[in-house]
Amino acid sequence: MRFSAAVLRAYESPFAVEEVVLTTGPARDEVLVRIAGCGMCRTDLAVRRSAGRSPLPAVLGHEGSGVVVETGGPETGLDVGDHVVLSFDSCGRCRNCTGAAPAYCDSFAALNLFGGRTEHAARFTDAAGDALAPRWFGQSAFAEYAVVPARNAVRVDPALPLALLGPLGCGFLTGAGAALNTFGVGPGDTLAVFGAGAVGLAAVMAATAGGAVTVAVDSHPQRLLLAERFGARPLHAETADLPDRIRRLTDGGAQYALDTTGSARLINEALRALRPTGHLALVARLYTPLPLEPGTLDRGRRISHVCEGDAVPALLIPRLTGLWQAGRFPFDQLIRTYPLADVNEAERDCDAGRVVKPVLLPVTGSG
Repeated sequence: MRFSAAVLRAYESPFAVEEVVLTTGPARDEVLVRIAGCGMCRTDLAVRRSAGRSPLPAVLGHEGSGVVVETGGPETGLDVGDHVVLSFDSCGRCRNCTGAAPAYCDSFAALNLFGGRTEHAARFTDAAGDALAPRWFGQSAFAEYAVVPARNAVRVDPALPLALLGPLGCGFLTGAGAALNTFGVGPGDTLAVFGAGAVGLAAVMAATAGGAVTVAVDSHPQRLLLAERFGARPLHAETADLPDRIRRLTDGGAQYALDTTGSARLINEALRALRPTGHLALVARLYTPLPLEPGTLDRGRRISHVCEGDAVPALLIPRLTGLWQAGRFPFDQLIRTYPLADVNEAERDCDAGRVVKPVLLPVTGSG
């Protein structure tokens, strides 16, 4: 089977849309999905600075959605024609997977970031027959088709706008999951979100849907306008006495704070904005030591890292689509679509902050 995909061949090179080859169909626990759309996540782009840990050449993309066109057998639990959202990979066997915490799978890094599953890896090649890295996040969905473990695929209502649903598998899942799962926000709770990108705005929308009072901090005026539209009280990141302003807006301090920026300054300000026993969660990967200022962890305040919104995708994705159908999680307002051929333009717009969530739309051929 031959189809088009965006291939990254070198860390400093642009993506090249070229023909790739799948030599065999799905194994018994896999499905073949015709991709309707795939979100571009900053984790995809971070491969460029991964210091060689993510093998190339590779087809990236891990926020795919599409239609099942072939299954490996009945044990997949999916049927041809099912609409699915694709999420992160996990082994399904370790203690965390069996304990409903697949984002903390013992094999998460190996499966998702550093080469993917090794089974049947050689079946995915470029047109010359040279191997491409095994599936990125179990998907490699910057392509017309993807073979994925059935465990990664979540069936969704076919009435939903399928091409736009992919980011529910990672970016929007992470932000919304932090609000709904990690913090469990409810009516009267208070949440300060630092960074109003895709993850932060998803947290704002989910927290607002849950009845929480939300403050959004960012340096981009347009992002702050979006946060305000979704129910947050906006504050510029350079606001003088930022923690004091947040405390005034949250009646004595935020109960919860979410940092998506990785900025040491903002992380310390987030901690100072918490009320006693408050909880700060980080989603960004930190590349340098994090200095904490004296007093920031006093009086029961705590800090933790959250991965993939502490989500079980098969549970949270239907919850989010239900909120969207009820008009309470308008994630589609954050999306701009691009043809797969414009993948490099989408990357430039994402890097420059001109778009919150790019979604690539393959033009599927006959296969």
